[in-house]
Formats: sequence, C-alpha cells, structure tokens
Amino acid sequence: MKRTNVTFGKEEKQAVIRVTDTGMGISEDDLPHIFERFYRADKSRNRNTGGAGIGLAITEAIIKAHGGSIAVSSKYGEGTEFTITLPQG
Repeated sequence: MKRTNVTFGKEEKQAVIRVTDTGMGISEDDLPHIFERFYRADKSRNRNTGGAGIGLAITEAIIKAHGGSIAVSSKYGEGTEFTITLPQG
C-alpha cells in the first residue's frame, strides 16, 4: 500500500516542506525531466494512467516565483521525496 507523508520544518531562515511517498518511484532516466512542461514518464500518453504532465512544471514555477526551490530524490521501486524550501519572512 502506497503511503504519503508530509512534514514541515525550518532550517536556518528557510521553511522546508518534505513530501515523501512509498510509491513506485521515478526511474533514473525520467528523473532529470520531471519538471519539464508536458513531460510524462508514462510513454503511452494514456490519460487514464496519469496527468497531462504540467503539474510539476507549474509547481516549480510557483515555488521559484516566491524565491524558493524544489528538489527531488527517488529510487525506482521504493518511492520519492520532494523537498521544497521557501524563504521565511
């Protein structure tokens, strides 16, 4: 069963949000591209198996517009962790 965990914290003068799941993970080949607009790891392009490929691109743009950053680490077959940092104040 897939689990998702969201944590909030503070490191130096930054707010840190971590979203971790125990899903299928993202392959090493796909990982460098996941923030590209319309990129989908599912090559079938079947809308029933995924979105349009714009969610992470929009998320990254919003976070950057607020002076923050988003990073991802993933291991295929084990899960994924997104780390969002935003300036405080």
